[in-house]
Amino acid sequence: MTDHWHAPLRHVKGSELSGDTRQTSGMTRLEAISGKTVGSSKVWMGQTHVAPATSSGDHHHGETETAIYVVSGHPVFVFAEGEREVRLETSPGDYVFVPPFVPHREENPGAEEAVVVIARSSQEGVVVNLPSLWAPVD
Repeated sequence: MTDHWHAPLRHVKGSELSGDTRQTSGMTRLEAISGKTVGSSKVWMGQTHVAPATSSGDHHHGETETAIYVVSGHPVFVFAEGEREVRLETSPGDYVFVPPFVPHREENPGAEEAVVVIARSSQEGVVVNLPSLWAPVD
């Protein structure tokens, strides 16, 4: 029987984040909290870095819900609403919610790296890379 009252807290230092997780072209995902790193069973958490003037590949996160917090830069989150392309332009301090299975991409039109913190309702960094769904808008 597990003693839930005395389980240890786990500390993952920023310098210990792992790139050993599923990746998408045009961005770098770093894993902090996961089943693999700390034994979590219901949450995955990490960071994504998008270089200046870069666009990620199209992807979705399967059945997981994804919450995003913008740390730095001004990333743009692009998705389709019917036939229309929607662009969410963000700033540091903003949050974005990505529902399950929604294809999207991240763009960084700015001159500085964009960094976001991501939390998912899974113990794994679920990423399904897709063929290009639509051409990036300049």
